[in-house]
Amino acid sequence: MPENVTLLYSGDVVGEPGRRAIRQLVGPLRNRHRVDFCVVNGENAAGGSGITPKIFQELRDAGADVVTSGDHVWDNKEILPLVGVESRLLRAANFPPRVAGAGSVIVEIPSGAKLAVLNLMGRTFMRNLDCPFRVAEREVERLRAETPLILVDMHAETTSEKIALGRFLDGRVTAVLGSHTHVQTADERIFPGGTAFLCDAGMTGPHESILGREIQPIIERFLTQMPQRFEVARQGIRFNGALLRADPSTGKALSIERLNLPLE
Repeated sequence: MPENVTLLYSGDVVGEPGRRAIRQLVGPLRNRHRVDFCVVNGENAAGGSGITPKIFQELRDAGADVVTSGDHVWDNKEILPLVGVESRLLRAANFPPRVAGAGSVIVEIPSGAKLAVLNLMGRTFMRNLDCPFRVAEREVERLRAETPLILVDMHAETTSEKIALGRFLDGRVTAVLGSHTHVQTADERIFPGGTAFLCDAGMTGPHESILGREIQPIIERFLTQMPQRFEVARQGIRFNGALLRADPSTGKALSIERLNLPLE
C-alpha cells in the first residue's frame, strides 16, 4: 500500500474547448504530480450540453479514469445505452432505482489501492430526486466496506446544500467536490474529520464567456426575454479543478489544491 495517493479532478467540461483542455493538460498534470487517479465531470462535454459515447471515450483516452455527470447527462439520447453498461460513466446515485446506470464505482488504481467515486445531485433549484443525504449515507456505508478512499462529486446549485453534504460526510469520505455552477469557489479546505472540500471546482472550458457560452446572446436574453441560440464560446480556455493527496489506509485527505490553469 502506498504512503499516499494523488487524485486529480476536473470541473464541468464545456464543449470542444473544454475537451481540448482535457486532451492537452490532463496528461502533463498526471505526469508532473504523479497522479494515481483522475475524475472528470463530462456532462456538458457535447456541444455544451450532455455527452455522447464518442466523447466519453475521448475523455477516457485523454486520461479520465471515471467520468461523472449531472442534470444534463440525458441530453443526448445516444448516451442512454452506454450509461446502462459502462461502469466508469456515472449518473447521480439519487436518481430513482429503476433508472439505468450506476451512481458509484470502485476502481483499483495502479498502486494497488482501491478508490470509490460517488456521484450525487442536489435538489434545491434542481430536479426533485431522492434525498442526496440519505442516499449518500447508504452508499458511503456500502463503499467503505471495501475502501476508505471515496471521492464524491456533488452536482448542485446552491453553496449551502454542497457545504451541508460536505459537513454531513466529514470523516467518512476523502473528498466532497462540487460541480454544476461553472464558477470556481475559493473555499478549498480540509474539514476536522479529514474530508477535503471545495464548494465548486469550476469549469474546464472557455472562460471568456458566460458560463461557457457566447456572451452577447445571453445578454440579449436577459434584456428581451426572447429565445436565443447559446453557442459554446471559444476564447479564454482554462482547466478548473482540484488536486488532492490522501492516505489510502484511512481515506483521510492530506492536502487539497485548487487548480485554475490556462490552456496556452
